Amino acid sequence: MMAGVSGVAPVLSTPATHVFEEDATVTARIPQLLRSAEQIRIRYEIDRTVAEIKRGRWQRIALQFPDDMLPDAPAVFESLSQRLAEIPKPIEMRSTNLESPSPMGVERHDSTESKSTTEKLFILADTSYGACCVDEIAAEHVSADVVVHYGRACLSPTARLPVIHVFTRQPLAIDLVIESFKSTYPDRHQPIILMSDVIYASHLSEISKALSAQGYDSTFTPEIVHNPSSPLPNRTIPEEVQLDAAKLSQWRLFHISNPPDSLLLTLSSRVSSIHVFSAVPASTTAATVSAVIALRRRYALLTSVSTVAVFGILINTLSVKNYLHIVEHVKYCINASGKKSYTFVVGKINAAKVANFSEIGAWVVIGCWESSLIDSKDFWKPILTPFELELALVGDDKRLWTGQWDPNFQSLLGKTERCPIGAPVGKFHIHEGDSAAVEHDGEELDSEPESVPPEFDLRTGRYVSHSKPMEVRLKVESDRGHSGGHQQLVRRPKADLATIGHHVSPGAEFLRSNRTWTGLGSDFEIEYDLAEDNNGALVEEGRFGSARGYVKSTFDSRPLEPLNPSTSSPSDVLALW
Repeated sequence: MMAGVSGVAPVLSTPATHVFEEDATVTARIPQLLRSAEQIRIRYEIDRTVAEIKRGRWQRIALQFPDDMLPDAPAVFESLSQRLAEIPKPIEMRSTNLESPSPMGVERHDSTESKSTTEKLFILADTSYGACCVDEIAAEHVSADVVVHYGRACLSPTARLPVIHVFTRQPLAIDLVIESFKSTYPDRHQPIILMSDVIYASHLSEISKALSAQGYDSTFTPEIVHNPSSPLPNRTIPEEVQLDAAKLSQWRLFHISNPPDSLLLTLSSRVSSIHVFSAVPASTTAATVSAVIALRRRYALLTSVSTVAVFGILINTLSVKNYLHIVEHVKYCINASGKKSYTFVVGKINAAKVANFSEIGAWVVIGCWESSLIDSKDFWKPILTPFELELALVGDDKRLWTGQWDPNFQSLLGKTERCPIGAPVGKFHIHEGDSAAVEHDGEELDSEPESVPPEFDLRTGRYVSHSKPMEVRLKVESDRGHSGGHQQLVRRPKADLATIGHHVSPGAEFLRSNRTWTGLGSDFEIEYDLAEDNNGALVEEGRFGSARGYVKSTFDSRPLEPLNPSTSSPSDVLALW
């Protein structure tokens, strides 16, 4: 045995002890895990959660925790189980209609009373997508009636299950917040919006009263609502803004804790200025933040993909309401602009997954209004939101950038105009036996109209000749009796265009022309495939059985004699194995 070689297997993956390690970027908002039962009850709002479960008469409850709160999950589970066993079920069944009033943080769907009388809890330890979204897929795996979502939430409307949102009650240095607010806004009569992340929302009422007592009479503290399409996402707006949305630009915003990038981009284009108070670690002053540079980068990103021919649609949610409608909307817009789209469901998005599809020129993420904004600096190809895609598909002479940025795809579905793109693509026909007879309204494919301006890549300055591949739709006339033609990959002998189902396929064309290896058996040609009588060889039954005694076909059913290693040559042994 060699010296220095340990008997422990080498570590080939992340150690098991790292499973519950806290993410430094997230844990900064929750500095210390809870151990006291009383702290668990207060911070995770055990009493309110139990009351909502009893009121809804739900029997199978899924508890969804973000990664940084998983160490507290067993304690929350035990506390909820004890309280549910102590409190009896209410006699009268209250209405659980979505249109009925509900407490803050509760989304209601129609529900029916279950026959069971004992509640059963389940912990969802691994979310399918972002932690801010409700994981209905994982909850349906345990046949849950309701999901209790803990921590930060995007508050996007769900499609199937009711949700109880528990934002948790996080500690906050209220005195420092008030001093920072006073030093930032010495004028006590200017309109200011006092806003915070949802995990600090329980402290806003106390802060607002303290500021009003010190003479701030024009401060507005919004309440949490489930409306990402609001001018202040998921918040109420001042009364004068309800009458005229343009007046929101006259208000200043004081935000407690660092807002997500999508919220920052949205608010920076709607309010006069933004000051952010860092809650963890607590600071004495509020920093002025601006998203002008970030907005310029997003605009440069969307203009750089104006000549992309193939788009990939990344589905980053299976729970947000109307996500299938926005997928169809995005497909329609891409198709109407003469480009091709492919849809992918890859779970949590990372650079390694999307890099496998090199034929995609740019990606469009379908997700909640927070998770759709992805910084693509670590990705091979740009990643856009549906709002940015619509701007990218507009021609350079018609594109107008106002600085407004909308992260919520629900607002796109509410437009009267389905897609701000030109007319749908035309149909092209190709006639058999004519190498140049690809026609469209009497014009050949290779002869472009003189009125069509040339397209250039804004990044490289090079001329782009095929930025709209789907404007050429091949309709190859084939025999009606040919079966399975819609599943075969066809290459036109003269035009040399890859098609699937008699239609142009940019993905197949990329596979044929750019990739050097296209699969097993693609690097050689079989002679009988090229022969006129494509009969091939007869299929015969080979040997079968175990390695020590193969049996031939029915022509010779005698078992082979096993090899004797003492008398057999090494080549015989290798041939057998």
